Amino acid sequence: MALWSLLGARGVDMLAWESFGLGWATDAAKQLKLDDIRIVQADYGKLPDLSKVDSRRDVVFTWNGTTSGVRVPNGDWIDDNRGGLTICDATSAVFAMDLPWAKLDVVTWSWQKALGGEAAHGMLALSPRTVERLEQYRPPWPLPKIFRLTKDGKLNEDVFAGATINTPSMLCVEDALDSLRWAEKTGGLPALIARAEANLAAVAAWVAARDWVDFLAEDPATRSCTSICLKIVDPWFQALSAPEQAAAAKAVAARVADAQAGYDIGYHRDAPPGLRIWGGATVARKDMEALLPWLDWAYGEVKAGGEA
Repeated sequence: MALWSLLGARGVDMLAWESFGLGWATDAAKQLKLDDIRIVQADYGKLPDLSKVDSRRDVVFTWNGTTSGVRVPNGDWIDDNRGGLTICDATSAVFAMDLPWAKLDVVTWSWQKALGGEAAHGMLALSPRTVERLEQYRPPWPLPKIFRLTKDGKLNEDVFAGATINTPSMLCVEDALDSLRWAEKTGGLPALIARAEANLAAVAAWVAARDWVDFLAEDPATRSCTSICLKIVDPWFQALSAPEQAAAAKAVAARVADAQAGYDIGYHRDAPPGLRIWGGATVARKDMEALLPWLDWAYGEVKAGGEA
């Protein structure tokens, strides 16, 4: 919605270091067919060179790379006096990381990730600068009704006051409200961030004592505390072919699930073969610590059995 409504007014820098960021870049280049677009890309495990971002241009990026486990460490690279808009997909960062909201003009997130709510429900926050863009710029492409944020040249504030195109499930709404009440009772945002960082610390301590596994994120400062992505560095695994590595990594995740010790810890289909563990605030550190020995066991079983 934000990309279709806002992009095209000026040049845009698209930052991509995992599948979702690359998807946004593909949309801008191949669907919107923007004339002035730069894609600043990095491989899985790394961040692109943020110094290449031109503050006179719009910039689109994910704060936390859900499929790579690489997050932006801070907002220092964003110019306070920027000319363009900062459009940030913060799906797996909100409620788990300290975002510099004053530096972000468009922020999107879902109920699903950090608070464990229902999928397919999105949130959108706009800065005054973004509202000004919406009211002064009209994109050259047709906008479906579901993407329209303005009405008669003005921001359609009904969108932000409960008006809906299709009525969402009230059970999902109540579930989200219940999650927020739990978050407040837990101690608010500082407590949520602390819980997620504690989970990352537990995994980091475990990884440091192992020689078969490491973080996919190469720089400790960029390691996600929610989508914790691991790579398998054991020489046995590295000697396997790409299809064999994929099969072995999937077998490790399957062993853990079969033992009812952890679920959905497989790597994302677009990422390098490995493991991906959710470390958001809804997960207690003691439960994260209880999972980790099972990873050792499962990997040992797969390696011993030659499951590749």
